Amino acid sequence: MLAQTALKYDVEVNKDGQVELTVPFPAGAHVTVFVVDAGEAFADLLYASQTSLDFWDNPIDDEDWNNA
Repeated sequence: MLAQTALKYDVEVNKDGQVELTVPFPAGAHVTVFVVDAGEAFADLLYASQTSLDFWDNPIDDEDWNNA
């Protein structure tokens, strides 16, 4: 089984319903493309993941884990 590299691009669909990407593969290479609508739910999850990091920033937790 061959290892495959996954690339992720966050792009907007243009007015004609098309998406354009520049990829690091040679001309004529065969690729598989998965298209997933990120929607607004993804933005909410991203925001939640960025704002909940304060939980880990406390001296008691740091003391316990740094000496583990």
